[in-house]
Amino acid sequence: AQAGHQVVLNVSVADSLQDKFQSDGRLFIFISENPYGEPRYQLWPVSPMKNHIFARNYGDWKAGGKLKIQVLWDQDKVVSRINAAGNLYSKVQSVNIDKDQDQEIVIRLEQEIPPLRMTDHKFVKMVDMKSDTLSSWWDKPVKLKASVLLPSGYFDNPERRYPVRYNVAGYGGRYNRVNQLVREQSKFSQWWFSGEAPQVINVFLDGEGPFGDSYQVDSENNGPYGYALIHELIPYIEDAYRGLGTGESRFVDGCSTGGWVSLALQIFYPDFFNGAFSYSPDAVEFENYQTINIYRDKNAFYNEWGNPRPVARDITGDPIIQMQKFIQLENVQGSSNTYLNSGQQIGATQPFTVPWEKTDCPHRCLIHSQVR
Repeated sequence: AQAGHQVVLNVSVADSLQDKFQSDGRLFIFISENPYGEPRYQLWPVSPMKNHIFARNYGDWKAGGKLKIQVLWDQDKVVSRINAAGNLYSKVQSVNIDKDQDQEIVIRLEQEIPPLRMTDHKFVKMVDMKSDTLSSWWDKPVKLKASVLLPSGYFDNPERRYPVRYNVAGYGGRYNRVNQLVREQSKFSQWWFSGEAPQVINVFLDGEGPFGDSYQVDSENNGPYGYALIHELIPYIEDAYRGLGTGESRFVDGCSTGGWVSLALQIFYPDFFNGAFSYSPDAVEFENYQTINIYRDKNAFYNEWGNPRPVARDITGDPIIQMQKFIQLENVQGSSNTYLNSGQQIGATQPFTVPWEKTDCPHRCLIHSQVR
């Protein structure tokens, strides 16, 4: 759509082919600048002519069929991501698109996302404390949250003190993930309270931060999250729930983003933790940030041969999404129309360099200048 002009593709099946039409399939659209030959044959990616292909799978496509639509109103100003408590959203509804007349589709914001809730369980405790360090840095109240799962013998041994495991979730994981572990009849719950499980306190850190996941470390944009964790949150938890309170008695673990964080915490605070179990971590250095070397490469979206950079691949090695598309998706979610406050992964990792106004930063400027 440009200046009130819209191009609408209304795809239907000829009557003569209705008996051969199958509703399950993939719809392709081919566009080419090459005046010779059929566009469906113009697929070579290094052609001097511009060729484009668009496709979408349909499981039960019918001409004039229904579409599903939903609306969300993001009015929360605290949590970085759009599915935050207090935001309003509509029910999913089906609509028919009529090509012969104007339509009015009525959508009502009828539901509210509820607050995160902790399970009511004797062995599960909620930690919700104001951080003096972060509050001073941000000049507003900032809280640190976590959940605590106590060992099975905790209440039978009131004088005993325990080692502590600190778990970091994958990207954006919240403190209430403990709920799934202690639900009735879960395999973990049966094992944890059987007496076979180790007598150790489990702490589930909260991933929420001002730009998405806080990554639990200090940064010039996020603020001193690492300092607050080491000097405020962990001492509070170990004092309140009888942790041993020594570097030898605590360890940290996590997968994906949690893998990065657990490794970073062990490296940055080597005497504070006695070990890290880091599974499938995010890239730990910027010479291999996905396929980008931010100190050498001039473009984050295309490599030196002009091919698009993948951000993910399947188990056979085939790319399944490109870096440019990945960031464009974040741009949609940010109220700034950029990834910078999308609450997603690129928006969350960009604060770990320097403030934006320092334009000598290769990481943030490399990407931002290309998506603006």
